[in-house]
Amino acid sequence: MQPPAHPAAQCGAAPQRRRALAFVLTIGVLSLFADCTYEGSRAVLGPYLGVLGASALAISSVTGFGELAGYALRLFSGRAADRTRAFWPIILVGYTVQMLSVPALALVHTWPQAAALLILERIGKGLRNPPRDALLSHAGRSLGGYGWAFGLHEALDQTGAVLGPLLVAAVLSWRHDFRLAYAWLAVPALINLALVLRARRVYPRPQELEQVPPQPAAPQRGHGHAFWLYLAAACLVAAGYADYPLIAFHLHAHDAVSGTWIAQAYALAMAVAGGGSLLFGRWFDRSGSRVLLPLTVAGALFAPLVFLGHAHWVAWLGVALWGLGMGVHESIIPAALAPRVDPARRASAYGLFTAAYGAAWFGGSVAIGVLYQADVAWLVAFCLLTQALALPLFARVARSTAPH
Repeated sequence: MQPPAHPAAQCGAAPQRRRALAFVLTIGVLSLFADCTYEGSRAVLGPYLGVLGASALAISSVTGFGELAGYALRLFSGRAADRTRAFWPIILVGYTVQMLSVPALALVHTWPQAAALLILERIGKGLRNPPRDALLSHAGRSLGGYGWAFGLHEALDQTGAVLGPLLVAAVLSWRHDFRLAYAWLAVPALINLALVLRARRVYPRPQELEQVPPQPAAPQRGHGHAFWLYLAAACLVAAGYADYPLIAFHLHAHDAVSGTWIAQAYALAMAVAGGGSLLFGRWFDRSGSRVLLPLTVAGALFAPLVFLGHAHWVAWLGVALWGLGMGVHESIIPAALAPRVDPARRASAYGLFTAAYGAAWFGGSVAIGVLYQADVAWLVAFCLLTQALALPLFARVARSTAPH
């Protein structure tokens, strides 16, 4: 849980809090347009790759490899940010690569070409996330809660993740043209890049938002036992979480959710993720890491509902629970990491953490793709087992005392 404020922080705390809040809102708005772009893309990426000739295994493996490439790169971008303190240049390069890759999907004609752009988009996200999350964590301390900072950011982020799929659904209803839908995503992409440049100008050194350092801890090598326990639990959760492109492929192939409703189902998932993030963030600040236990159980239920359910409402419920789990992945999991690592090494810690997380996601995605083609029941069993194995590890982390 968030440690109590140092007495010296009381002087000038209100202006500092307002500036921290303004920074979180600024990053949240530029993330809104980023998510509008790439989540709009991912909403129909499964059917699009299918139309271009990709199989279920190819879709699952490519999306998983994209996550692996993006997450592995975070290990290096996090370290580079900590060593050079060049947070904004790394963030800007990452957003530029990511935002230009998505509308370029309108120009492809084969699924390997689309796969290359998908991987490039994930690489862009991998570059910019560790330094961005480190800066958000500094603002979170001034706001009085890491959960609130990450939850508020995630709510704005997921607002874009709702609007993007709805934009794509509208274009597909109008013209039934995947390429035209991807071309329209250039609009939020360009707005995002303009906002990133403005944020860099207004907040040149946002790491200074955390003016009062935490109480000094005894010097230690590495990140501590709780960090590694937490990392192992998060990797198990990642391994058992299916990518939405495979979910969309399954729903489309089995007519559980048809046509443009697949994009709207994704918008529902993102709405649940965004709305839940605000509640989860406050819950985390009050109760600590133990909130991950019931949330992990709830998120795990997506697998049987999506892949074994036959009624439309069951599929929609499964997608909503999948979105709930994604909200936890994007808000509570990074928030719970922040107080457990040295503030001067947070970008490196986020990079290491998410690199391992992405490797687990990739391995799980390949396994899920293989199991999908063999027997969907085995896929569901794998997803449930990995989430169940994470629970005792999360419980041990929740009982431990955060080092910072």
